[in-house]
Amino acid sequence: MNTANSNGLYTFGMLAVMFALLYFLMIRPQRKKEKADQEMRASLRVGDEVITIGGIVGKVEKITDKTVVISTTAGKNKIEFLKSSVATVTKSTQTNAAAAKEVAKAEKEESKPNRDKKVTPKKLGKKSEAENDTTADAENAE
Repeated sequence: MNTANSNGLYTFGMLAVMFALLYFLMIRPQRKKEKADQEMRASLRVGDEVITIGGIVGKVEKITDKTVVISTTAGKNKIEFLKSSVATVTKSTQTNAAAAKEVAKAEKEESKPNRDKKVTPKKLGKKSEAENDTTADAENAE
């Protein structure tokens, strides 16, 4: 009887391990991706350039609760899609504003003097030409 119980527990344990692996390798990453896609579609703004799941590239003209109107070929053709058909946002108006802020911040940091560098005195940092000539002659003599 004892061996039957241990075999049953072993089988149950292996099934639990397999389910845990399945969850961490397949289910969890899929849910993470779905959540990121939902956030991307919720953050769509007018003026964003998007690519649909069908491969159509366009600029967002109008957004409603469930649909997005995209203009293609320099704004001549307007097509209405479900929000779920937007695959990626290639150029976002939000990222352009964020990029401008980062550039301004980097320019401010460049204008400040950098005090992190260690300064070596001229006497220690550079050898005179006479010293360079004597060390070169000594190396050539050997």
